[in-house]
Amino acid sequence: MSMAPQDPDNRAFLGAFTRIGLLSFGGPAAQIALMHRVLVDEKGWLGEKQFLGALSFCMLLPGPEAMQLATYTGWKLRGVAGGLAAGLLFVVPGALVIMALALLYVTYGAQPWAQAAFLGIKAAVITIVVLALRKFASKALKTPLGIAIAVASFAAFFALKAPYPLIITLAALLGFLAMKGESTATPPAAPQALGKTLKTLLIGLVFWLAPLALVWALDATFLTELASYFARLSLLSFGGAYALLGWMTQTVVQDYGWISTEQMIDALGMAETTPGPLILVTQFVGHLAGYGQGGFGLMLVAGLLTLWMTFAPCFLWIFAGAPYLEQLLAMPRLKGALAAITAAVTGVIASLSLWFALSVVFSGGALAAPDWAAAGLVATGAAIAWATKGALLPLIGGNALVALAISQFSGAF
Repeated sequence: MSMAPQDPDNRAFLGAFTRIGLLSFGGPAAQIALMHRVLVDEKGWLGEKQFLGALSFCMLLPGPEAMQLATYTGWKLRGVAGGLAAGLLFVVPGALVIMALALLYVTYGAQPWAQAAFLGIKAAVITIVVLALRKFASKALKTPLGIAIAVASFAAFFALKAPYPLIITLAALLGFLAMKGESTATPPAAPQALGKTLKTLLIGLVFWLAPLALVWALDATFLTELASYFARLSLLSFGGAYALLGWMTQTVVQDYGWISTEQMIDALGMAETTPGPLILVTQFVGHLAGYGQGGFGLMLVAGLLTLWMTFAPCFLWIFAGAPYLEQLLAMPRLKGALAAITAAVTGVIASLSLWFALSVVFSGGALAAPDWAAAGLVATGAAIAWATKGALLPLIGGNALVALAISQFSGAF
């Protein structure tokens, strides 16, 4: 006989979410499995149906679903204070590691041994993105419409350089219109609940956008552009960090020129080694962009500003939307829009895979001779991924060590 969910005391609550935050390696699937084990199996704070319903709700929202699931669980158990605590404990450990890695990167990244190691990491990242593409394709490309959306998104993003927001918006509209069926009957939200939601949205928007308003008032052009871009990115962060990397590369590399494509690949490699959501890659990008514009001081400010603009709205979506969970899950057209977005994201990730592969193997340009050492490291990365069944830390660390060994004994890089 199943037991009713139990409410935790404060010490147990903080201990459980600290443990989750420190052990949340391996991407959203591993993080969600960890939360299920701790919150449902071990602690019994959520029932199975509650957990799955909360997960479905978080997957409808922009932002990292694992972090939002932690925030929702904290909100369910302890209200807004609990949601803030659970979400912060999920993000902050990884954010501190990202800051330290960024400082090491700009300090030692130009050393020959570091360049060799990062070439191994870049080659491993190609395998990681291809594995993510396979996972997305297995979920999204089950219908002719999904395949057509993915192919069109690939062509639009890679060949036509279409803006990512436009691709996602058109896909969502098409999926919304194509989905058949009526909403499941659910009771409407009470007027007082709606008023409280509007108040939550207003307060949340003020807190989220206050730093953007501040840097704009100070006429800090770079920080204003940075905050404005990552605010837009947070609103369209469906499909996770792999999808957003294509848009980030398009914007921060090609449009603004804040960092290089190689640095973008390095940023993903670094983010893969940390606990917490992979979208912390945005913080690493912010740190590098700030360093390029003004040294160490601006580097810290830019990284923290990026972190705030990316993650603050995740709390807002949960606190405003959680009371309407049942209503949202009963809308088939909303699910249709999300399915179409997932298909479009698959096409964007495919273009990202090709983009990264060309950048690493043909580092001198598309018409240059291939870098055979880099191509060899792509092969060793694929072999390590096959041997370890895609485990990220052995893949990244192992390929970096292979590159260091080749550099040490042959001087190939």
